[in-house]
Amino acid sequence: MRIGIMSFAHLHALSYVHHLGHMADIELVGVADDDAARGQRYAGQYGLKYFDTYEALLAEKLDAVVICSENAYHHRLTVMAAEAGAHVLCEKPLMTSIEEGKAMLAACEKADVKLMTAFPMRFNAPTIEGRKVVTSGSLGKIYGCSTTNQGKMPRDVSWFTNKKLAGGGALTDHTVHVADLLRWYLGCEVVEVFAESNAILNSDFKPEVETGGIVMLKFENGTFATIDCSWSKPPFYPTWGGVTMELVGETGVLSVNAFKQTIAVYSHETDRPSWPFWGSDSDGGMINEFLTSVRENRQPAVTGYDGFKAAEIALAAHRSVEIGQPVSLPLQG
Repeated sequence: MRIGIMSFAHLHALSYVHHLGHMADIELVGVADDDAARGQRYAGQYGLKYFDTYEALLAEKLDAVVICSENAYHHRLTVMAAEAGAHVLCEKPLMTSIEEGKAMLAACEKADVKLMTAFPMRFNAPTIEGRKVVTSGSLGKIYGCSTTNQGKMPRDVSWFTNKKLAGGGALTDHTVHVADLLRWYLGCEVVEVFAESNAILNSDFKPEVETGGIVMLKFENGTFATIDCSWSKPPFYPTWGGVTMELVGETGVLSVNAFKQTIAVYSHETDRPSWPFWGSDSDGGMINEFLTSVRENRQPAVTGYDGFKAAEIALAAHRSVEIGQPVSLPLQG
């Protein structure tokens, strides 16, 4: 299978290329990037061919592409890939507007290509086991969920704090993963979103996006949930962040910690401890599912529509912050 990488803006691309590069039946054709210096640097690091334009890369008759560009460019690159007949694995959040998301879904459907959203938490062992408990019915009706996807402000990748390129800050970056997990666990859609945000952390750096947020969700089955999506971890925290979920049901409480499997490392090089993760390989599972869905000509386990609905929740959160009121879903653009 011939695969192309469209941008290295999102550093998850490094993990994806690592996995693809170790698969015997995969040919990594090359990489294209709007930022030539960035693209050439990573192409050289991984021994890949660099293409000056996305059009030149797509002209290589690729079977599929992995899109890791800035959020604002997901729409353009997805439509380009679909029109070239390439299946698409696209980083999250899928889009920065409802109009973009609808156009992406329509383009892939028209071209009869698969569109998968990069939600590796669907392939994380603890979250998978947690869903089994919920769907087994052993907790009865789920009344409420308290969740977190906290992390550090991504200052090393400057576009994350650029509102035009990222579409927003912590609300955009860290709402979608857990919103997707909650939809997956509960099997129903969010009908109302209320959110608050602020930008009070890291006083030496003034981003143009929010650095902290709390998102409150109401699902169509009556379940309520909260998502703490803040970039609240300080730069010296031992790890980048984490995903936790606590679900309260009729007959019990379920706690899920996606990144609890860590070891403590004390290094003279960093002068502080770190917590490397040793658990299940979520990125590897996601990449395998994407490739398998293409080979078997079926929808991937995480579809473009899943990405659309998760990003819609983040967009509704931003709108709620702007008007100070709950926002009903679905959004009308």
